[in-house]
Amino acid sequence: MEFDLASQPEIVQQAVGYALQGWDLAKSWLLSPAAWSQFGLLLVAWIAAVLLNRRLQPFLQRILTPEEGNLGYLAQARLFIRQFLPLLLPLLAFAFTGIGETVVRSVFESGAVIAFGKRIFLFIAVRALVRDIITDAFLKLLGKFIMVPVAALYAVGLLEIVSERLEDTVVPLGNLSFDLLDVIRFAVVGGVIFWLGRWSNDQSSSLIKKQDDMRPATRQLAEKAAEIAIFGVAFLVFMNIMGIPLTSLAVLTGAIGVGLGFGLQKIASNFISGIILLLEGQATVGDYVELDGGEAGTIVRLTARAIILETFDGKWIVVPNEDFIVTRVVNFSDQGSANRYEAPFSVSYDTDINCVPDIIEAAVAKHPKVLDAPFPPDCELRSFGDNGIDFAVEFWVNGLDDGPNKFTSDVLFLIWNALKEHQIEIPYPQRVVEVKGPLQLRTR
Repeated sequence: MEFDLASQPEIVQQAVGYALQGWDLAKSWLLSPAAWSQFGLLLVAWIAAVLLNRRLQPFLQRILTPEEGNLGYLAQARLFIRQFLPLLLPLLAFAFTGIGETVVRSVFESGAVIAFGKRIFLFIAVRALVRDIITDAFLKLLGKFIMVPVAALYAVGLLEIVSERLEDTVVPLGNLSFDLLDVIRFAVVGGVIFWLGRWSNDQSSSLIKKQDDMRPATRQLAEKAAEIAIFGVAFLVFMNIMGIPLTSLAVLTGAIGVGLGFGLQKIASNFISGIILLLEGQATVGDYVELDGGEAGTIVRLTARAIILETFDGKWIVVPNEDFIVTRVVNFSDQGSANRYEAPFSVSYDTDINCVPDIIEAAVAKHPKVLDAPFPPDCELRSFGDNGIDFAVEFWVNGLDDGPNKFTSDVLFLIWNALKEHQIEIPYPQRVVEVKGPLQLRTR
């Protein structure tokens, strides 16, 4: 039965032509003794791969599994290799098929069937890699929509044809033009290179954070420098692989320079301010700071544009880096230095005030967080108030009197208990009312 395809679209005619070619190829394979022998070799290669895989899998699992608690580099390398064991079966079949292909071509001078089987085994290996081994979301997406389709086209022998079609499809863009194959190559290569850059940056950042002998600000600066260097190299490698000359970026860099001069002044200022802060080390992660504008909190993150503060009530405040340069900043932490606080109190005028300082200083010194250095607790007479005699005890602690620490509250409890123990009265507001002239009682 013949069909008139002259009136059908070109793509339909091409599809039918490929289908007919595939049918003719299948008939030639089914009627050829050499093809049947190659099918037999493919079956033997698969069975041999299955049997050998059953023997090798337990052995390799035992060899590549480190002892519990072993986190050394060799143990991590063994674990990395172990995750590729699902590829053992298709790769063994691929290897055995390659040996069979050599034998078949030497005997029959033809190996199309066994070569097709070898490509199928390679497709199975790629599919197992994407499905069972790759865990990163970006790489899994890349494998699902790029690697597996490419392997499938290669298995059925259409990869070269599809590549030519994509290369012939030119997309104009103003004075530039590019084909679809370049677009796909651009996306894949760029994605892989910058994924490697991100992975390298994570590894370098983790390594730098382990250097406890470095100052926190130096570690932050090293992390930022490593990040800029890694992604700068990744960009240059990407441009080189894609064959894009750096001179073609002159116009782009000029436009960026103009943008920095006008619309991006604040961004540039904040970026440079962030570098200055890292170099000086005056504020780093973990410090509690307070700005002139009223913003106060613990620094939890330093970025290229801003510093993020976390308040004790869980809020995050994003403060531009420039504010830390041009305004006054109070750093309460300064890498763990002690802070001084005071707790005011009053006693009645009937008290022997000479004994109050010793009583209060001894009581406050019992607090486990109160320091003896740089100064022990110091009780001072402040003033003679309207209702009583005003005192205040100064004490030093490591940390802040807020959030999880309530130093002043604890000290006031100690003061209350000490005064009660020594029967010292804490005054309350008193008013003296003077009545001039005789009192007149009004009667009905």
